[in-house]
Amino acid sequence: MDAAAALLNDSAKVTYGYTVQPPYLNMALKELQEYYELHEISVTDAVSAPVIQMDAGQTEITYGATTSPALPNDLIEPLQLWERARNTDPFIPMTKKNFLPHNLEGIASNQFIYWVWQSQKIVVLAANQNNDIKMDYTRNLFQPVVNESSGINVVNAATFLEYRTAGLMAEFIERNQPSADKLNAYSQLAIDRAAGIDIKGKQRIMTRRRPFRGSYIRGGWVT
Repeated sequence: MDAAAALLNDSAKVTYGYTVQPPYLNMALKELQEYYELHEISVTDAVSAPVIQMDAGQTEITYGATTSPALPNDLIEPLQLWERARNTDPFIPMTKKNFLPHNLEGIASNQFIYWVWQSQKIVVLAANQNNDIKMDYTRNLFQPVVNESSGINVVNAATFLEYRTAGLMAEFIERNQPSADKLNAYSQLAIDRAAGIDIKGKQRIMTRRRPFRGSYIRGGWVT
């Protein structure tokens, strides 16, 4: 907040004090969250802890549940689910579907096998034993800023937030579009740098590429 005020030539925070800035800083935080989600920045990655316990016959995991399994409070979107028999390793991957296979409804099984993300809840077919689910997911990073003592628990975001908060105030308080445009341009450079650091780190992760096969042509395998 001090830096955002300084960028608007108000280091003493006479006009842009701590009570004025939070709505604009929160707008910048929401933009940052959406940018991180869109570009799959690793800081949004999380794994459910503890594991989600599913009793025999349970089929849904929902937000804020008290009598059934609950989704993590910071969940934005589930990415991958894993299952195991209760307290028995290893976990094995489940398969995401748009809809659960209707031909498996009512058939007794000790595994879920499939899962869907519908109406902001995870739905599985009923299993006939107690199982555990582990979830890899995209998480929400930020709580609303209420004052100058509020914490922002992410690194490499300060420069973007300083410029973008100042840019929003220049545009919507000062109505100074040229100043806002310059500040927003600096904020874009800042977020590109921050994302570049994460992307550079991911490039060090080794992956195995599928080998070229002469029999594979565009459109499918030759038979």
